[in-house]
Amino acid sequence: MQVKFTVLGEPQGKGRPRFARIGNHVQTRTPEQTVLYENLIKTEYRRQCGDFMFPEKKPISITVYAFFEIPKSVSKKKAAAMLSGEIRPTKKPDYDNIGKVVSDSLNKVAFYDDAQVVDGLVRKFYSETPGILVVIQSVEYNKNLVEKVISLWKKTKAKLYQFGSGGR
Repeated sequence: MQVKFTVLGEPQGKGRPRFARIGNHVQTRTPEQTVLYENLIKTEYRRQCGDFMFPEKKPISITVYAFFEIPKSVSKKKAAAMLSGEIRPTKKPDYDNIGKVVSDSLNKVAFYDDAQVVDGLVRKFYSETPGILVVIQSVEYNKNLVEKVISLWKKTKAKLYQFGSGGR
């Protein structure tokens, strides 16, 4: 199963929590801009995908394509390179904060728990229309992938062991 939806507007990342001391207690709060963006993501998911939720404990994959507005100050040549994907955004928000705001927003909306996310990917591009495209899909068993990853891990562990053992 797969669902896709879009959210228009400049992509945002998960803001850092704010702390306030009240007497002997510390109160934590999410920045207002993050709360607004999370609510926008939830609203767009429900508007475009309805009430669909992935089954509980079903492994899922989330891919976020983040499209950033081209700065008005760049030359036409550079803007063309940005639109073609030759130049990609290396600016904030970081990829992990984009993924975090999306998965946190959809927790208990598109899936029961964000622990269900076993694969995650964020890709950043430039566009004349800023926004995000989110693709969520069920992850099915893939024997070739599993064997490839396990083999890679075993090779890496062997190198780490050799490195950590002083080269013996």
